[in-house]
Amino acid sequence: MAAPAWKEATYEDLLKVDPHLVAELVEGTLYTHPRPRTAHARSATMLSFELVGPFDRGRGGPGGWLFLFEPELHLGRDVLVPDLAGWRRERLPELPDGPSLSVAPDWLCEVLSPATASVDRSVKLPQYAAQGVAHVWFIDPEAQTLEVLRLDGRTYRLMTTFAHEALVRAEPFEAFELSLSELWSR
Repeated sequence: MAAPAWKEATYEDLLKVDPHLVAELVEGTLYTHPRPRTAHARSATMLSFELVGPFDRGRGGPGGWLFLFEPELHLGRDVLVPDLAGWRRERLPELPDGPSLSVAPDWLCEVLSPATASVDRSVKLPQYAAQGVAHVWFIDPEAQTLEVLRLDGRTYRLMTTFAHEALVRAEPFEAFELSLSELWSR
């Protein structure tokens, strides 16, 4: 028996996915994965907490950014959901009214998990590069690492990797020192 022919997934297919799953659409393929584990969610929450004060609210930092947790990004024909995303306010002065955004972020963070790491690195990362996302961070709560990548032409260059309890000043947020131990706290 022949395998069924591949059929390009659509946004309508994405909308039919069980709401307990995260669904993304990349180059016509529908990707789904379960909601994040608690360590994953905690790392994303703590990073958001650390960045919003100085960079979004301007409290103890330069301000000038807008951050969202798990935004639905409609970038070209792709629908991507990074764990965190940030836009410089000169590019996105205020949020549009609606369930999604079509402006690529200036920075985003993917918190890696066994269920998402390969898709985050090999499927989504090239799409972020194609859309001009300047900075990507990968956080791995199990390995307790932060990888900082910068767009260099059409691909990303790994700038540095931090681990465990390092004190970090990482682009594009060098104005603030982040203690990685905050991201692993339970």
